[in-house]
Amino acid sequence: MPKDSAGHLIPGRISSRRAVPSDIPRPAYVGKPAPRKHTEGDVYSPGDVELIRESGRIAAQAIELVGQHVKPGVTTEELDRIGHEFLIAQGAYPSTLGYRGYPKSLCSSVNEVICHGIPDDTVLEDGDIVNIDITAFKNGFHGDSNQTFIAGTAQPEVAQLVERTREAMNRGIKAVAPGREVNVVGRAIEAYAKRFGYGVVRDFTGHGVGRPFHSGLIIPHYDSAPHYDDVMVPGMVFTIEPMLTLGGIEWDMWADDWTVTTRDKSITAQFEHTLVVTERGAEVLTLP
Repeated sequence: MPKDSAGHLIPGRISSRRAVPSDIPRPAYVGKPAPRKHTEGDVYSPGDVELIRESGRIAAQAIELVGQHVKPGVTTEELDRIGHEFLIAQGAYPSTLGYRGYPKSLCSSVNEVICHGIPDDTVLEDGDIVNIDITAFKNGFHGDSNQTFIAGTAQPEVAQLVERTREAMNRGIKAVAPGREVNVVGRAIEAYAKRFGYGVVRDFTGHGVGRPFHSGLIIPHYDSAPHYDDVMVPGMVFTIEPMLTLGGIEWDMWADDWTVTTRDKSITAQFEHTLVVTERGAEVLTLP
């Protein structure tokens, strides 16, 4: 089992990439070192928003299905298989597969992994938590979401972290309104998180999504970010995905150039939705 003597995660064995039927359209970045720079903005027509919603619904359903299989004894590799097979059955491409060389169809971030954990032969144990991050690409648009699940029964402070991270995301979403700068999202999230002494990760943020997987628009999850001053307007689409920790926010990157862990090995949770700014606030596009 890929954990060290202290119970902290270490890299496991990663299997080969899963096949995607040739009739499912790929994002343009597949097979390339990186996607092209996005220059078309983050505001979408109502018709395009509906296509993003379709991709988002598929991603949300995939996460819901994978979450039903999160339990002690299952490997994150098996969770990847479940998510992959669901996506292709819906005619959708797993957006992470081949994105900047990423080798799997979802991200599975266990315990101290902040984000971008690669599914492998890690076996979930009772009390572990795992974030499942899935993006579906269909009809030329991406829908991006994630949830944190508990395998078995977690310690009370860990279970509370999971639920409060979900609430932090919801508070960020409620802060969305046309005419406001995007930094209001982080202000709402950190104001809530600091009530419990949680660390609020700063270096990994929400982002514009739709035609591109990541557009370049940054949505901070922390307070004191006045330099992120893009003004929200109706039709703007982006993600909100706070990462909260039971300890610090310093992080380390594994040699795979993807897996990000808390430096102090503290437990961390994350939730994410893709949303569109409306005349009155925000509408979530990643619901099952």
